[in-house]
Amino acid sequence: MKKIIILLMTSLIITILTACASTSVTRTATDEVIDLSGRWNDSDARLTAEVLISDVLSRPWLLDFVESEGAKPVLIVGRISNKSSEHIDLLPLVKSFEMELINSGKVRFVANKEARDEIRDEKEDQQSNASEETAARLANSTGANFMLQGVITTTVDAVDGKRVVLYQTNMELVNLTSEEIVWLGGHQIKKLVEQAKASW
Repeated sequence: MKKIIILLMTSLIITILTACASTSVTRTATDEVIDLSGRWNDSDARLTAEVLISDVLSRPWLLDFVESEGAKPVLIVGRISNKSSEHIDLLPLVKSFEMELINSGKVRFVANKEARDEIRDEKEDQQSNASEETAARLANSTGANFMLQGVITTTVDAVDGKRVVLYQTNMELVNLTSEEIVWLGGHQIKKLVEQAKASW
């Protein structure tokens, strides 16, 4: 009898724990802003890229270059440094910048350093293993005219379970020939994070 009671109690406990630990998943629109932790997220990266690329492409440097050179400028995204108070995966931001620039149709774009290294390895391999007619030629890459660089910083103010975080993204566009900065831009995102105190 004791064994039956123990088995029933164990089954009941497992059922209760399973019910409490159930997971609910809801699909949402990919452009919907969802802030759970208050930390930098995919929405922040997308919004920052949209605002800054819209700004850089509307400034005089672009028209000046097209008028003087008779062609679209070639851009590359350089280093974006994280000097904030938290870990930020910068790849979504970099990819958002690249996507906005390429899809604008106003500039041409070359691959970043990491991608170029892989492409050059492939070109080297083709010199020995591909036919002469199909092998990609060495020393035939398009050089960039401008490099986009930047930094993300944060300012944090916190008291009594409330925290205000200001994310500041500062970017600059540099002429690679003259090393002249032709554009400076910045975008801020401010978040108020309130943490409920335990009631027990």
